[in-house]
Parts: sequence; C-alpha cells; structure tokens
Amino acid sequence: MKKNISILGSTGSIGLNVLNLINKKRSLFRINILAANKNYKLICDQIVKYKPKVFIISDYKIFEKIKKKFIKKNIIIINNLENQRNYLNKSDITVAAIPGIAGLRPTIELTKKSKRILIANKESIICGWNLIKSIAYKNNTKIIPIDSEHFSIMKLLEKQNIKNVKKIYLTASGGPFLNYKINKLKKVNPQQAIKHPKWKMGKKISIDSATLMNKMLELIEAHKLFSIDLKKIDIVIHPESLVHAIIEFKNGLFKFIYHETTMLIPLANAMFGQDIDINDYLKPKRNRSNSVFFKNLNFLKVDMKRFPIIKLKSRINEHISTPIIINAANEILVDQYLKEKISFNTFYKYLTQVLNDRNYKKYAIKEPKNIDQIFQVDKWSRSTVYKKINYKNA
Repeated sequence: MKKNISILGSTGSIGLNVLNLINKKRSLFRINILAANKNYKLICDQIVKYKPKVFIISDYKIFEKIKKKFIKKNIIIINNLENQRNYLNKSDITVAAIPGIAGLRPTIELTKKSKRILIANKESIICGWNLIKSIAYKNNTKIIPIDSEHFSIMKLLEKQNIKNVKKIYLTASGGPFLNYKINKLKKVNPQQAIKHPKWKMGKKISIDSATLMNKMLELIEAHKLFSIDLKKIDIVIHPESLVHAIIEFKNGLFKFIYHETTMLIPLANAMFGQDIDINDYLKPKRNRSNSVFFKNLNFLKVDMKRFPIIKLKSRINEHISTPIIINAANEILVDQYLKEKISFNTFYKYLTQVLNDRNYKKYAIKEPKNIDQIFQVDKWSRSTVYKKINYKNA
C-alpha cells in the first residue's frame, strides 16, 4: 500500500533529495502536499510530474501566477495556511525542510496531520520545540531528525540509557575558510562563503557553516531533542566530514556513525528503515570501499579567533527565549551578508550587540505559549539587529 508523503521545502536541496529517493521507489509513495517559496520553474515541473493534492506557495506573486496556469488542473494551490488548514490531508510521512523560521508554522500544522515528521528545519526545533513536542504527543506523531548530526545521535542513543552519556561531540567540517588567513576573512565575499568543501547545500546553511553558526544552532537542537545538558555537548572540527557525531560514554567507550557526505543516507534510512541497499539510491554506483573508507580521520579543537561565534555557547541557554533571539538575528545577518551590506567577520559583533541591548532581557525571559508569541520575540530581534547594522552604516 502506498504511503502518503508531504514535503515542506520541495524545491530546496533536501526536498529535491527526497524526491530523488521517491523517483527510485515510485510504487511506494503518493505525493500528498508540497510546499515551496518562489522557484517558478521547479514548482511547475513538480506539479506536472508528481501531481500533488495540495501545493503551498508562500511567495504571493508566484502563487497567483501558478494558480492561473493550473486553474483547470485537479490540484489545490494555496498561498499560506491561514484559514486554509481544511485543505491539509493526513500524511504517513512529512519532511519538514523549509529553511529558517518560515518553516515553523507549516511544521506545526503538518505535525497535527502526520504519522511521522522527518525534520530538517532546525529553526523550528530551536524556536518552537515545546509546541511541536506537545502537538506530536497529542497526535501520536513520531519525530525523526534527519540532519546528519542529529540522526546520528538518535541512532547512537538507541537502546542506551541517557544517564550513561558523558559527552556528545558534534563534528564541523570547518567550512571553506578552515585554513584561510584570519586577517583576510574580512574581505571574503558571499560567492566564496557558499562554496562548501564537502556538502552541497542552500545559501543560508552554507553561510552558517562558514561562520560555524550552524553548529551553535545544532547545539541548541541537540539539547532540546535529546534533553541533554548543554555542558555535555561540544564541537570539534572534522575536515573529512565522514563522522557526524561522537558519543563518549561514562564506561570509557566512544561510539560514532560514519557515512558519506550526502543527505541521501540519513534520508533513505529515515524513510525506508535499515533494510535498504544504499547503492540503489546513490549515483554513480561504484565500489565505495576504496573511495570512502580507510581515510585518515582528523579531529581538531575549534579556533575561537577564526570562529568567534562559538563564544556564544555560554549564552545560548541564558534565558528561555535567547535561542529565538540568536536565530532571528542570525537570519538577518546572513541575508545582509549575501546582499554585501556587512562583512563576513562582523557576525559575532552584531550578535553580541543584540544580546547586550538594553531591551534584550525583557524579550529573552518571555516563555512563548503559542506561535504568535514566538514571532513577537523573533520580530524584536530582527528589528534590533537591523538598527545595529544601519547605525554602523549611517
């Protein structure tokens, strides 16, 4: 029997990977809901090829254009989820992969309608985990993280007593500037920053990887997902990007998961379980034993001068809504950097200014009870970092 699958972020890198997996096993899946932002060509292609029941398009101009183009087709096309939740059908699997805080509301709504949520949108976990967890519990929805680090932690913790964990290490590749001269980082441009040496990712997460903000967000994510004390989570640089998480147990044993630098592996395992041959999904098919295994594995301490954002670790759990504030400010900084309004080496400076703002604590101590309250904190952080940037550039 075919499983209904929905993909939030169907035109992004993770969404396209999911669709590539489905292409190999079309007999197993029926596309239920797709959601995207504004990639007109890809949206049109996906409507024609996959015939989803519902397509959610967040960009209003593209929504109007697509709706007009497919007006005679048997598909429901909507712009957002406000007052249109009745169009959402139940799914066996939902992949939540809309980047940024924009993914929070769709993730919450689809958690109510899905048996399993495969979640790659770390911002939803960072900002709205309590809401998502509560809704998942009420609806008997299983949450499976599919970022390679958190998928690895989940697998490593299976049949383990969490009390026996001494330390969890999240591995970071170091991004494109691991060996770059620090005094030259000020002048690196967005095109250089998005060229990740190991992973093929979207622009936002590529910039986060270059600054190491992605690891700060993953620290928060791991803390929330697995109820692990932040003091027990550390970051190490692992340039090969083959080991995705390491767990040190109190009995002296270390365990880690090792796989190629492709999201297809955690995705395929999350979608199909362990009874798969990954060679059926990866291209080109080849003998991987010589190309992947038997490599030297290096693990290095994080250089705080090169990656000053790591200094924020002491503050990310300062107040209940500090993670929301850090995430929101960083989204603006990434956007401004991509538009070349700020330099690469100013991320930490602006984030610190937001955390030291005289109104920071007023918002940081708030415990959001619903999604609107989350967005109130998010809005304050965004407007504050904008002010800091504009004041500097005035």
